Amino acid sequence: MATANSWHQGEGSRSARMGQCSDGCPGRSRGRRSRSFLLLAIATYICSSLVLCSTLLCSILLWAQAPGPPSEDVNTSSTDTIQPQYSNVNPTRTTESHTHSGNRTQDNRSVQALGTDGRFQPYQDIETTTVQVNATTVRTTTRTFGRNSDGAKTLAQVTEEEKSTLPGGDSSVVRSTSNPDANGNLQLVQRQIEETKTISKGVEETKTTVMLPGGNGDLAPAMKTQERRQEGADGTMESRKTTLLPDGNGNWQVGETKQTTIHQDGKNRSSEQTVSRPDLDGHLDEVSRTVSKESESAPGQTVKSVETDSLDVPGVTRDGSLHPVELTTTIGKTTSSGQQTSEQEVERPDPGDPGAGLRVTTITIDMVSPSSSGSHATRSIEARDANDNLGIVSVDTAQTTKSQAVKVQIAPSEKPK
Repeated sequence: MATANSWHQGEGSRSARMGQCSDGCPGRSRGRRSRSFLLLAIATYICSSLVLCSTLLCSILLWAQAPGPPSEDVNTSSTDTIQPQYSNVNPTRTTESHTHSGNRTQDNRSVQALGTDGRFQPYQDIETTTVQVNATTVRTTTRTFGRNSDGAKTLAQVTEEEKSTLPGGDSSVVRSTSNPDANGNLQLVQRQIEETKTISKGVEETKTTVMLPGGNGDLAPAMKTQERRQEGADGTMESRKTTLLPDGNGNWQVGETKQTTIHQDGKNRSSEQTVSRPDLDGHLDEVSRTVSKESESAPGQTVKSVETDSLDVPGVTRDGSLHPVELTTTIGKTTSSGQQTSEQEVERPDPGDPGAGLRVTTITIDMVSPSSSGSHATRSIEARDANDNLGIVSVDTAQTTKSQAVKVQIAPSEKPK
């Protein structure tokens, strides 16, 4: 852990480090009815993906060494083993395997947790099968398994997705999620239908319907979204996403709108997103605004800042104006040897003195070092203690070992003589 500890040099050196991004970071200036909010929260929760690791270290490692897509005429098989060692939770060990054969791809993920006897025990398994049905259709089935009280492998959830590409670049996706009941029989608990169409050159629209079981057990629409994206001639992308919720009388009402504008200028990228929700009278009011900027401040170094203003500030009564509630600044570096480091500072208002402006609340430092046999990752987190001082609260490490991919050339069958 010496590498992580060497970064902990106090407030003065931290300010000096963050001062390097002065040219690339922005300045720091700057009810709906309860039923609708509850529906929106529930719908958002059920549509979220399942978190597989207790921290982001596993995903960072996999991203750092993700292999490219296999050739269509070659079967491949490879296995990764990730062994995080967390200072604040029980250690886990994750094994990833990838097999590609013909039109079928199989990805398996096995997570083991340290048991009371000091040995790793199976905890969770995720099996994903992807089949290229034809030139326009891809079917993906994901099965998630857990362990019961006896340690036996039990099916926890099945997600089936079928994506079809239509003429003209349009596409449709149907995603169904089923959970086993008390008798182990699969019951459909959610279906999501997504249709994307090209309206005109540079204009695309996606309509999504989320269906949930109703009072009689049949699936019924519970949420709809409509998103329209339009490309500009100057590298600008604009989108507007509207979320619709049922009002109980068979009518659909606007629950939220998101307006996003993205500018791309070479290696510099900026975006602004505003979120509006209806007030008690049904009028849309802007409730938050997020401004993001990303640039390359030096060769191999990127700076990204995300500033969020909101109507709601902890400890402060709404006054009808937006106020800064969070500023995240991330500096990423990649060396010529492939080593990646990232330092992120998060600033939020002081709950005890919200009018004093933003202050640093957490600092997260990630380092990924690749090697021929895998990768090693370290994550160091600093946070404020009971005395309001920043100090290291955890140092986590993860190690991957990567097997060589086995490739089998598919030879054409010999023609009979």
